[in-house]
Amino acid sequence: MASKQIMLIDIAHARSGDKGDAANVGVIARDKRHYPILLRELGAERVKKHFEGICLGKVERFELPNLGAINFLLHNTLGGGGTVSLKNDAQGKTISSAILRMMITVDDAELA
Repeated sequence: MASKQIMLIDIAHARSGDKGDAANVGVIARDKRHYPILLRELGAERVKKHFEGICLGKVERFELPNLGAINFLLHNTLGGGGTVSLKNDAQGKTISSAILRMMITVDDAELA
């Protein structure tokens, strides 16, 4: 089976925001057949590595199979949160765009 690298945006969309000092990002499969790819490729450690230097705390992963989605909480990411942070994105709105640029590995058959 041939595999290739694609951007997450090719099979998913995302929405992000804030929960105090934690960024919150949901990644939703565009097609329910792609949800298993998300489960395999988007582990908490991999997401933390993707946001290295931005996410200074732990990453929690929550699976939502009925929605074909995974939700992540990236702790200690927003410099204290919207009202006290000096970060440009103190409310985590750009986290969804950033996660969708992650490269993932898929088999050609998974995309058929």
